[in-house]
Amino acid sequence: MAAATTAIQRFPQHRYVDAVRWLPLQSAFDRFAVLALFDFDSDASSIEIHALNQNPFSLEPHSSWSSPSRVSSLKPSHFLQKPLIVASTSSGSLHFLFSNSSDASLLSEVSLPEGALHSLPASCVDLMDGGVECVTVGEDGKVNLVGIGDSNLNYRRLFDSAGLVSYTAVRWASPMEFATGGFGFGLQWWDQRKPGGPVSQFKGNWDKKLTSGIVHSIDIHPSRKHTCLAGGSLGTVFAWDLRWQQQPIILSGAGAANTAVQSISESEVWEVQYDCCIKSNTSSTRILPSMICSEDGILGVIEQGEEPIELLAEPCAINSFDIDRHNPSDVICSLEWEAVAILTRQ
Repeated sequence: MAAATTAIQRFPQHRYVDAVRWLPLQSAFDRFAVLALFDFDSDASSIEIHALNQNPFSLEPHSSWSSPSRVSSLKPSHFLQKPLIVASTSSGSLHFLFSNSSDASLLSEVSLPEGALHSLPASCVDLMDGGVECVTVGEDGKVNLVGIGDSNLNYRRLFDSAGLVSYTAVRWASPMEFATGGFGFGLQWWDQRKPGGPVSQFKGNWDKKLTSGIVHSIDIHPSRKHTCLAGGSLGTVFAWDLRWQQQPIILSGAGAANTAVQSISESEVWEVQYDCCIKSNTSSTRILPSMICSEDGILGVIEQGEEPIELLAEPCAINSFDIDRHNPSDVICSLEWEAVAILTRQ
């Protein structure tokens, strides 16, 4: 895996950047990013859409929505041919923001109030491609499905562990299936056609040091639905193949101590995504290349059996990133110290 030439542009925000995402592409000429921002001085939170201008290259505020509390999870998609943004907050509320398909301005908002879904803040949400349904999970052990109508929301509780299990990450795998992650590096596979709980579980007990680890992020590649990619504590990145359920594939971190794997980070891995920009010659038995960001300021690419590539090394945490699915050479990431960076790989 050869290192790529990377151009980096930084854009100060003067507020804490909690999360950043590309807004699904509206046209070949207009590009927008979604930022979740928090102002420590005023204790104000907001979600803003910023326009990416090419000449000169800049990231300019375009439209804004004030959040009742700090955003804990952010996910954009499409609904009825319009951009849709879903956000959970630290107070436990869930919000759906609808924007204009031509200029990405925010049009309307529907929400579920604090306490409707979780007794503790929702740790993570994921929005199905097409925006038809959203799944929310929380540290209170509740798993909810939220359906989206033209102007209203309907929801149902899929599972409640009564606090015995906590969930900190979730990702759709298909219209009927999704994966969750939580404490102890545990992963669970759910199928709505088989109610009552997860249909398969993975316990992260391959290393005693990892029993207190937390899964912060999950990704599932559409061409390899049977494999969950997960990132979490101690720089750990691993894959869980449903065909060999109790044997993880270690890609980085503490669990790699006794293997030939080179770890790219030793702190919390906040996000993982498969990186389709990297042209891999791996067979179907190997894990596809992925990108990670971490608490110790690393944005990098890892591939099974290869040396990791460090794209950014910052003096602050990189707490989220997003690869543009239409232009995968472009990556946007949030630098904890009040800035956003955009990387263009050649």
